[in-house]
Amino acid sequence: MKTTKFGRTDLDVSLLTFGCGAVGGLMTKGSTADQDRAVAWARDNGISHFDTAPSYGDTTSETNLGRGLGQNRDGIVVSTKVGLSQDDLGDVERASRRSLEASLKRLRQDHVDVFQLHNTVDGTGEPGTITLDQVFNDVVPAFMKLRDEGKTRYLGFTAKGDTDALHTMVESGHFDSAQVFYNILVPSAGEPIPAGYPAQDFNQLLTVCQRHGVGTIGVRILAGGALSGSEQRHPLGIQTVPPIGSGLDYASDVRRALRLGSVVAGGHAASLPELAVRYAISNDALSTMEIGIATIEELQKATDAVNKGSLSKDALSEIKAIQAGFADGPS
Repeated sequence: MKTTKFGRTDLDVSLLTFGCGAVGGLMTKGSTADQDRAVAWARDNGISHFDTAPSYGDTTSETNLGRGLGQNRDGIVVSTKVGLSQDDLGDVERASRRSLEASLKRLRQDHVDVFQLHNTVDGTGEPGTITLDQVFNDVVPAFMKLRDEGKTRYLGFTAKGDTDALHTMVESGHFDSAQVFYNILVPSAGEPIPAGYPAQDFNQLLTVCQRHGVGTIGVRILAGGALSGSEQRHPLGIQTVPPIGSGLDYASDVRRALRLGSVVAGGHAASLPELAVRYAISNDALSTMEIGIATIEELQKATDAVNKGSLSKDALSEIKAIQAGFADGPS
């Protein structure tokens, strides 16, 4: 599989990242045999980046990934996260250290390659949120100490929250990576969107990251599964998926996804999921894209889609025309 330079870091990452989250569910609820087989298949087929978090399956994802990777980590990049509670904000350094050290035990290693802030960045004060001032005054110094101690090589964040705040974090130079929400239904991190578009305007965040040397991990590439074109969920995955950055609910995302079926019918891709994957990798500002899986077959299909390469200009033009229609009203 093709690899890319991950921003200004010295990491090379596969274009496809193995997502270990609960939306897909394999690494949180799957059998040990299926988990180990999928991790081994990924490694054998050139997938070198594995992304997890302690919140995925209440730490089970990290434990399962640590077992699946085993002792040989040659050429493997691992990223994990910390989500700070409101109580944690009273002592961010202690909470971040406690979280990362526990993650390292579960992952069976002495450091991770990327340690990421997992909170929403805004000023609402809602649970799970953090302000920009708290990021710079508390999180950055705490993360830097962990990096200086060798517990992580690079610092990152999940780009969820107020768009201006996310841009400021990228431009600050403190962060080496960003998980960016980007898919056919939420294209604004990669290009301008029309007024009235039913998704958050991330104001070309991918381009800003590229300009500042920040590596990017595209997430929600399949809009939490909506770009399968079906509301039916795999039993291993989360059964109720809140949209992030997109429509009012999952059903609305599915209805919009189905409007892209004409592009598939025109022969530009074999399926909606393939179309979604190849749409993402058509943006060269994206370092890698993450897929959450329920089965090894889903991983294999995503790998095949990545290896087919970018979409044609004609396909991208057809997609853009359909996206413009999303701004006209309800799906």
